[in-house]
Formats: sequence, structure tokens, C-alpha cells
Amino acid sequence: MVSENEVEGIARLADITIEKDKIAGFTDQFNNILEYFDILDTVDSEEIEEGDLYNVLREDEIIPSLPQEEALSTPGETEEGYIKAPKVM
Repeated sequence: MVSENEVEGIARLADITIEKDKIAGFTDQFNNILEYFDILDTVDSEEIEEGDLYNVLREDEIIPSLPQEEALSTPGETEEGYIKAPKVM
């Protein structure tokens, strides 16, 4: 179980601010996630055969896309074929 103090400590380490009135909610969410990990720890993976596993994602498919000139016609500023964005840091 994670305490509200630990959530505040995690937020400090991550350099993020969590409003005081939301700490209890984040604490509940952390603890729910940890409970799911506990459930996963009870799964006996030794009995899973390699044939039982399959990819649930669709296969990648190459489809036509916008030509670069058309894609770059909308943003405000471009440079050498890229969208120019303001510096963040």
C-alpha cells in the first residue's frame, strides 16, 4: 500500500505538482494499480504454452499518406522539410 505521503514524495521526485485535494485520488489509483500487480503475480505462467500466445494487434499496413508538401502547407513555419516549433527548454 502507498500512503499519501509517499505519493507526495513521488510527485516531488518527478518534479510535478499535485494539488492537495487530488492526493487522495492519486493514492487510490496507485494502490489499485499495485493490487493488479499482485493479481498478476498469482498467475502461474509455467502452464502457458508458447502456442497459447498470440498478437492481438493488427498487422502493420502501408497506406498512402499526405505528400510532404501538402502536410507542411498548414503549420505556420517550416524549415528544411520539417515543422518549426518554438524552443521548449
